Amino acid sequence: MKMIVVSSFLITWIVFIIHSLADENPRFKRDWGDPLPDLGYPGYNCSPNVMAPSKNMPTNVHSIRPADIKLIMALGDSLTAANGAGATDAISVLLQYRGLAFLMGADKDILLKYNPKLFGQSYGICAADVWECAFLNIAQPGAKAVDMPGQATEIVRRMQDDHPEIDFNNDWKLLSIFIGGNDFCSYCRDPVGYSAANFAYKIQEAIEYIYDHVPRVIVQLVTMLHVEMEKKLDSTDNVTAPICQPLHEYGECKCLYSNWTVESMNQTVQAYQQAEMLLQDYFENKTKADNKTDFTFVIQPFINNAFNPAMNVDGTPDLRMFAPDCFHFSQLGHAGVATWLWKNMLEPVGSKTNAANLSSVAYPLGCPDPTCPFIRTTRNSQNCAQYLTPSELD
Repeated sequence: MKMIVVSSFLITWIVFIIHSLADENPRFKRDWGDPLPDLGYPGYNCSPNVMAPSKNMPTNVHSIRPADIKLIMALGDSLTAANGAGATDAISVLLQYRGLAFLMGADKDILLKYNPKLFGQSYGICAADVWECAFLNIAQPGAKAVDMPGQATEIVRRMQDDHPEIDFNNDWKLLSIFIGGNDFCSYCRDPVGYSAANFAYKIQEAIEYIYDHVPRVIVQLVTMLHVEMEKKLDSTDNVTAPICQPLHEYGECKCLYSNWTVESMNQTVQAYQQAEMLLQDYFENKTKADNKTDFTFVIQPFINNAFNPAMNVDGTPDLRMFAPDCFHFSQLGHAGVATWLWKNMLEPVGSKTNAANLSSVAYPLGCPDPTCPFIRTTRNSQNCAQYLTPSELD
């Protein structure tokens, strides 16, 4: 999502309001104060056989077990950079808590519990150009789909640098993309320039670059979030309204407060998502035509029909899931979303969850299907038997 761009006066006023409300409302202080809530880890009880790497390193992308992945990478905007994930005030939303990002943060072992031998994951707080922290998460706050080709070029450059941990030609890689919030927040002022077709084309252009330059890679695209749900966090009976509505209206997403109706916003998001979904067929046909077996592209649609933000049982927003701007995810929010992404990765194409409940987590954490223990692709979802290979424990 877009970084907060507001005047110093407005920032000062926002911070004053936050501290005033925290003093007057214990619930507000508990939700955003120290210590930050965490998801915890109840255990992961998969059979060692389905979690083990392959006995012999596969050459076919449709035979890749989770433990076969060596490198993880991410492109995107401030949600992928995890802006504000560890923030306890609005100013700290400017910080990029990459180590908490749901796509590839490692501070809370979101990913390493699945595969302890990964490389590329992020740690700590930093901008995208700090290698020792960001590694292969090059998401940029404020990024739009038009920026994806440039990010794709940069991720290839980084992998080709002299890093002893990376075997560019032989390592299997997972590239995750999550983009769209800033395109949505610009749509109301330029619906032609930010059309669904233009949005998807720029994502396609980025993936084409990966297709042409990166061997042994699975590219997954998380469909865009229903940004219009943020208006539900700005309701007048919400304790956060004095803070979050000004941030949304004057900084992060002015389109939420244009003459654009919520129904039209919803339709726009769905058009973006539908355009993203078409990319899966495009790249499936392309790989077949080229007889390319070391690349695949998969849509992860768990938020396609997630129309509501995280809510408490009494119908009020669950502030624990959000950063103090009611826009970005908190570390708890990132952890929860990560469970839904993992669930999608193990579900067959055509039968993936597409309406995650953002008020809960996808527990118990899923295990690979013993009959098809791979990251699911279009082809191994249709007929897994032809891709079956033994694990190192078989």
